[in-house]
Amino acid sequence: MNRRPPLTLATAAVVGLAFLGLPLVALLVRAPWRHLLSLVSTPAARTALRLSIECSFGALAIAIITGVPIAWLLARREFPGKSFVRALVTVPLVLPPVVGGVALLFAFGRRGIMPLHIAFTTWAAVLAEAFVAMPFLVLAVEGALGSLDHRYEDVASTLGAGPLHTFRRVTLPLVAPGLAAGAALAWARALGEFGATITFAGNLPGHTQTLPLAVYVALQSSPDTAIALSVLLLAVSVLVLVVLRGRWRGLRP
Repeated sequence: MNRRPPLTLATAAVVGLAFLGLPLVALLVRAPWRHLLSLVSTPAARTALRLSIECSFGALAIAIITGVPIAWLLARREFPGKSFVRALVTVPLVLPPVVGGVALLFAFGRRGIMPLHIAFTTWAAVLAEAFVAMPFLVLAVEGALGSLDHRYEDVASTLGAGPLHTFRRVTLPLVAPGLAAGAALAWARALGEFGATITFAGNLPGHTQTLPLAVYVALQSSPDTAIALSVLLLAVSVLVLVVLRGRWRGLRP
């Protein structure tokens, strides 16, 4: 039965929704709609968009290749230090992105403990985005694996399928909705990454200046351009949420 909520709770909910919604409304109201297309299609904006797409998909590839096995281990195996591994996976969710960038710099920078000489390059932007985005994919896939009925895999094993074959042909198709949801969230997080990128990769136009960094630079000299690029990023975020809505429905029992 739907009952009328207490006035205090309803008021607090309305205030919270207004707090979340008003900044977005203000952004849309201030957007230079007449010149929006020209502002987001300048050479600098196109370059930043291209870099954002390349880096975010590169980060997603790293997250999938390394994150899915991590999720499988956390969901299906018991081993010493499992709690530490799970904490390690979730740390980037609560770690300030700029701190993540500093950590990456001292790990893989020129004077890092594992010097790869990639700091302030496009590869650094990819790694920075992968660092902050991977937890979203791991947690989504781990949840999907945890709710999966093991009987399907057991049947495949009794029919002679090896562990890797069972994982590829049975497990992955069954957790595809969770993998897709996690991939979409990870990609969106990578696309919007700022702090770790600017710290580890810098803000070099044509090399590491992704869309969020371009917004930051444009806000100081061309607010209309900054708003136009922000609207573009907002549109991508809304699109991801629309896609995920169907995926979440598919995950419901």
